[in-house]
Amino acid sequence: MKILIIEDERSLSDSIVAYLSSEKYLCEQAFTYDDAKMKVNLYEYDCVLLDLMLPGGNGLDILRDIRKQRNPVGVIIVSAKDSLGDKVKGLEIGADDYLAKPFHLPELSMRIYAIIRRKEFAANNILESNGVRIDLLNKSAVVNETPIELTKSEYELLLFFIGNKDRVISKSAMAEHLSGEMADMMDNHDFVYTHIKNLKAKLAAAGCKDCISEYYKDPGTAVSRRHQPGRWTAGYGQWLWM
Repeated sequence: MKILIIEDERSLSDSIVAYLSSEKYLCEQAFTYDDAKMKVNLYEYDCVLLDLMLPGGNGLDILRDIRKQRNPVGVIIVSAKDSLGDKVKGLEIGADDYLAKPFHLPELSMRIYAIIRRKEFAANNILESNGVRIDLLNKSAVVNETPIELTKSEYELLLFFIGNKDRVISKSAMAEHLSGEMADMMDNHDFVYTHIKNLKAKLAAAGCKDCISEYYKDPGTAVSRRHQPGRWTAGYGQWLWM
């Protein structure tokens, strides 16, 4: 799960990043109004933590832009402005929650979890697909009652696949999901292949085979088709959770 932290107080932002990273979230930071607007327009996030008092502008204007674009991302306002008027205005514009500073990091983490669970997984704590059961609260996975040990990246990939069931997902989309804005700076996204290979091996060892199918662009038709050995050559990799 990818979180954007829009907060100009660097020490607080760094503390939030350290805590949420330990909870297996991928975190990115924005410290100014312009930086925040650029990131919400370029990248996709599962949740945005939004301070209202930013150098260069007001956080509420960023929230307006997010909702004007019909972006469904969860937004939690975190602000020292704890007046009823500010809360009502933020919620009216489209914030999902409002947390006044100072706050406890475990409470922030649970509010993030509640929003993501509600928006992406229909308020369920448990996801099940093709014999795979994921406990979102404990961030653990079981296949046919057999626990599987996943790295942070493998767990995020598994969630991404199940959340996009029956959709073909590109390598670049996976790279951005795993690495955020750093994906734009990489020469290639071949690391995605390694994570998928390891995830497929762990799922297969636990009895879940052929859940992830690889697709390639047919160079003759530009159509995505399921990979058949000897038929399609390696190129623009895509995958599908079936």
